[in-house]
Amino acid sequence: MLKRKRFLFAILAILPTLAIFAYVRLYPIADTLRLSLFQWNILSKNKPFIGLANFRELTGDHLFLDALVNTTIIAFGVLILTIPMALIIAALIFHRTRSRMAGFYETAVFIPHVVSLVPAAMAWKWIFDARLGPLNAMLTFFGIPAQNWLFDPVLSVICIIVLCSWQALGYAVLIYLVGFKSLPVSLYEAAKLDGASGPQSFWYLSIPMLKPITLYVSVVTLVSGFNVYAQAFVLASDAQGAPGRQVRVLVLDMLENSFRNYRVGYAASEAVVLLVIVLVLTLIQFSMLRERGRA
Repeated sequence: MLKRKRFLFAILAILPTLAIFAYVRLYPIADTLRLSLFQWNILSKNKPFIGLANFRELTGDHLFLDALVNTTIIAFGVLILTIPMALIIAALIFHRTRSRMAGFYETAVFIPHVVSLVPAAMAWKWIFDARLGPLNAMLTFFGIPAQNWLFDPVLSVICIIVLCSWQALGYAVLIYLVGFKSLPVSLYEAAKLDGASGPQSFWYLSIPMLKPITLYVSVVTLVSGFNVYAQAFVLASDAQGAPGRQVRVLVLDMLENSFRNYRVGYAASEAVVLLVIVLVLTLIQFSMLRERGRA
């Protein structure tokens, strides 16, 4: 009877938190799923149920398909660039924890993650500027031709990947540092006595033991990569200043369909596709790391 009372008390204690979570997180998802099945126009009172017609239209929408390809390339580009760099930088900072500069290193790496996104993107836009940017000035100094970084579709995607990775790196390094500090020192001491070098200990001890951290960082980085918006909005503006015209991404396409074309139901179907992609990729990452852990 006492255990039952404690269980009921625990349930009642967390009910307000669960209710807030359901209202803030679960209800918008459910409402988005509902809207995707309607021809929901903001300016029209008539909002008929059309089933999966919005999803069928997506398969022939070249703007949506371009946005999907660009977003996927950016998300995986950020993932591939961020994870190895974060792991290496975290290892270097961890092995310098006794240094007086250790706190400075951690702060310097983490600052880009907390900097406001739009000012940071404007600073990077100046760096990539074709005429006045320091990047092209450095290239021409070494005899390399200047590049139109923000006006070439391929180079614009690379610029967005660099900006997103720069911002995601600090958080990933911080999480990896927490993981490094939780690793048993005795294993490294035993490996050193057996003649293992620093790189060997890192490859055969640190990386396998940090798999749960890698899973978490990978999921967070990939999800944030698929939700890229402001970076493309600020960086990939065309010559007339129209945002996001060089590199179209999913979130920008959703916003345009919602508030410029007033097609809320169609934008909701795009959001559902994005949700499904993120969920599927997250499940794949979980399954891959579980199989490696069993092996």
